[in-house]
Amino acid sequence: MMKKKLLLAYGSSIFLLLISFWFGVSIGSVDIPLSSLWNEETNPRAFSILWNIRMPRVILAGFVGASLAIAGAAFQGLLRNPLADPYTIGVSSGASVGAISTIFFGISIPFIGSYTIAIFGMLGAFITLITVLIFARLIDRSLKMETLILTGVIFSSFLASCISLLTALSHEELKPIVGWLLGSVAMRGWSYVNILFPFLLIGSFILWLNRRELNVMMYGDDRATALGVNVKRSKYAILIGGSVLTGAAVSVSGTIGFVGLVVPHMTRMVWGTDHRHLLPLSFMNGASLLIICDLISRTIVAPEELPIGVITAFIGAPVFAYIFYKQRRK
Repeated sequence: MMKKKLLLAYGSSIFLLLISFWFGVSIGSVDIPLSSLWNEETNPRAFSILWNIRMPRVILAGFVGASLAIAGAAFQGLLRNPLADPYTIGVSSGASVGAISTIFFGISIPFIGSYTIAIFGMLGAFITLITVLIFARLIDRSLKMETLILTGVIFSSFLASCISLLTALSHEELKPIVGWLLGSVAMRGWSYVNILFPFLLIGSFILWLNRRELNVMMYGDDRATALGVNVKRSKYAILIGGSVLTGAAVSVSGTIGFVGLVVPHMTRMVWGTDHRHLLPLSFMNGASLLIICDLISRTIVAPEELPIGVITAFIGAPVFAYIFYKQRRK
């Protein structure tokens, strides 16, 4: 029975991902048949649009969605809180401050150019993670979950005020800053896919190595220690892996909310809490969701585009409210 359920879980997730990818590359302001995928001679314009605009956009959306979803699944397991997500410990806010500071001050590093905003975003994410961990250890050397969550809330609030300050002081830079805060994968190209891909591999691999530890730590630190888990080391590894994924995703796409909250929670509700399967299933479902959201964002008011963060908020907010209601009822 368990094998049949797993087969159904992986089969449906892979099917949904393939369908999302197909719709993503085919549908838009110009509908492109997949026959144009390999044959440039039949329709050179469609071939160019497909490979230079549509394909990198869809792949980047999938990578960002997968990064946020698998990080969310890990943070929910680590913090033993179904309402936790990659933004809980402030890493996303740190990445946002780094990226917005780059726009606000007009920073451009020679030989890096358009990559500057992504580099500074990831730098902001890592500085925030290190600061949160140091502060949490000063308060509680055992790094209890409650301490981490409260420390993350404190730093998120402070960094949010920094973002508001930079936004309020912006003049010419206001539109790109607001656009970045709302999130988008438009006009990024293959270069941003190449930036995110190695961090996606590294972060996902770190979380995958700790999949069994996540299962045990869901029952509490004391029980995990009694079962032979090095709780402190595992916490650091999971926090670093999730932060690598979150920081890199936010750096290339801007702030996209609710994916890391909704996808792993719904996946857990349908397919169970075993992180050996929850992590890869969340990975695939997160990619599918953000590809579909990006498709909606560029077609619903065509030829104009909505920020992808607006679409995820419209979908995620009601689901978040439902989850919160169910939790309180229990």
